[in-house]
Amino acid sequence: MPSPPSRRPPLVSVLAALLPILLAAGLYLGGHPEDLPTFVRKAFVKNGQGGVVNEAIDRISHDYYRPIATSKLANSSIAGAIASLGDRFSHYLTPVEYREFNAPPHFAGIGVVVNPQKRGLLIGRVFDSSPASRAGLKPGELIVGVGAKRLAGVDAEAATTLIKGRPGTDVTLQIESGKAGHRTTRSVKLTRATVSEPVVASLSRTVKGKKLGVVALATFSPGAHGEVRQAVDHELHGGARGLLLDLRANGGGLVEEAQLIASIFIAKGTIVSTRGRTQPSQTLSALGGAIAAKIPVVVLVDANTASAAEIVTAALQDHHRATVVGTHTFGKGVFQQEEPLSNGGALDITVGQYFTPNGRNLGGAGVKQGAGITPEVKVPKGIDTNHGVNVALETLAAKLR
Repeated sequence: MPSPPSRRPPLVSVLAALLPILLAAGLYLGGHPEDLPTFVRKAFVKNGQGGVVNEAIDRISHDYYRPIATSKLANSSIAGAIASLGDRFSHYLTPVEYREFNAPPHFAGIGVVVNPQKRGLLIGRVFDSSPASRAGLKPGELIVGVGAKRLAGVDAEAATTLIKGRPGTDVTLQIESGKAGHRTTRSVKLTRATVSEPVVASLSRTVKGKKLGVVALATFSPGAHGEVRQAVDHELHGGARGLLLDLRANGGGLVEEAQLIASIFIAKGTIVSTRGRTQPSQTLSALGGAIAAKIPVVVLVDANTASAAEIVTAALQDHHRATVVGTHTFGKGVFQQEEPLSNGGALDITVGQYFTPNGRNLGGAGVKQGAGITPEVKVPKGIDTNHGVNVALETLAAKLR
């Protein structure tokens, strides 16, 4: 007897009939998750909050009354997320800003750092290979005129504006030099150029018959430790008996560079310890190769000495390796990490706190500004002028017998 024809189970038949409908519904709801019931959306839509952000950007881009680039909306949404942290040390860098962030600082001028005086601009630093260097300008000389314009009584910003200009154009300066009662003025013609600010600058000064070396560090950028070491060795080989490390207006940089630079002066022991939520706690110690402990060191700081610059200053202070001269430092007890993004931008966000060898956190409370470092020798006024350098050098000279 022939077997009866096979019959598909009813449930399988129903599911087979529903497959095209379910597929169509899935495709629709995959692109319109907002139409799903809340409990379903939470259960099946992966990363729902991220989807909402993308949904909002798409709707603004499509429906707003005037065209808005999706990239602009994305940049703004990331910046808004960072702003919600309430952390002034964390930032979002757009692709353009990130490229500029990694570029060396430069400007169009003659290559000097000046301090305002009543009669003009006092030259504090002369950059190597700059128009000023080639013209023979020296620290301590006074710019008293630009062209036919005398600078006495002229606002400092207006005076520096007269000196700056387009690369390739000429400027004539009236330079006063010499000691009180024997000062002379000469006219110097320079051709302006695009000048990159050096990371390290050094010079020698003689105070009370004692030759001293001054090493100024602008930022803790990659490789800065090598330049500092070269400058330190140059000054010592030139006969300097003590060293002044100038960290004024140094906003910091890489923690690793702080460890390496502190190791130039500290033979052994802790430089800094760090703690973070996603990063393991670690202690960074001196790496060896320090200069002789008998060579006295002074660190010159101001209110803009921050972050990695404070790490080095605090390490030298805690190890009793240097005397700190100046004002209270900035007070930044946290550090950031650059995290590049796929759009060419980057997050520069706080990822941890750092602590000095004695366990101090200079920020006091996470992202809040703290008391910073208290100098042993305070300079209440004129720290950003040659007066600050002179006080530091006198302090250093007093350490020598």
